[in-house]
Amino acid sequence: MTIPLLILCPIADHQLGILSQRFDVTYAITDVAREQAIRERGQAFRAVLTIGTIGLSGEEIAAMPRLELVSCMGAGYETVDAAAARARGIVMTNGRGANDDCVADHAMGMLIAVVRNFRKLDQQCRAGVWRTQIPVPPGISGKRLGILGMGAIGEKIATRAQGFGLRIGYHNRNPKPGSAHPYFDSLTAMAEWCDVLLCVAPGGASTRHLVNAELLRALGPRGYLLNLGRGSIVDTAALAAALRDGVIAGAGLDVYESEPEPPAELLALDNLLLTPHVGGWSPESVEAQFTIYLQNLEGHFSGRGVVTPV
Repeated sequence: MTIPLLILCPIADHQLGILSQRFDVTYAITDVAREQAIRERGQAFRAVLTIGTIGLSGEEIAAMPRLELVSCMGAGYETVDAAAARARGIVMTNGRGANDDCVADHAMGMLIAVVRNFRKLDQQCRAGVWRTQIPVPPGISGKRLGILGMGAIGEKIATRAQGFGLRIGYHNRNPKPGSAHPYFDSLTAMAEWCDVLLCVAPGGASTRHLVNAELLRALGPRGYLLNLGRGSIVDTAALAAALRDGVIAGAGLDVYESEPEPPAELLALDNLLLTPHVGGWSPESVEAQFTIYLQNLEGHFSGRGVVTPV
């Protein structure tokens, strides 16, 4: 009998085709389709594929008594009810490592674009404004970069940043053994020290609104904020006020609280660069995530075991 698999996140057509050849796939990527699938086939599903921002609730887990495996395509799993899954002995996996380089590349591009204000320079150039009519944009080399979340992605960003002559500091809940970079046990102290605060921490209750009005004041009027972690890390209303009132110099967001809708409070601000949560997306990283997922799916149901357990 083919194993019933519920997919809650969008995937590429060829990926859906591969899974459909091997499993009994229900593709339910809208709220309506999701509710209907769980209501009508919840008793059958043995595996679920989702992502951190779409998740899987405890109530949904309870409605699938045969569920054995919950997999997230990306690294995040913040809206999966992990406690409910573990209480049932359900195996959880993620796609950690697949898009680390892509996120790090995007972070460096965004850092340079925000500090040099490429968005505004492009607008001015198109309007016929010459360089002698505008303030000289800041340089990058020698700036101090504070990284919130020195995991694998943070380390890759730090390696790239050193190539641009940036000085690195970081804040985690605890120091990272073996890290060559200065550790700040206070996020506020790091914000006061750095020129650019770059967030790549995971989402969830423990990191919600870590970047608030008080922290933005600590970053200061020459400071820049970048968020490539989760939108929930940054208090959107506080950021809007800080950008509007000159509390900080500028910001760049690849993630935001209102996803997938754009952050309405921020759209009129010229000192902000937005990208639509594509930091970890490239053809290479998407395929790498799918490869890891297949290894987890087939490893679990063959008895070999999963390769990236959470």
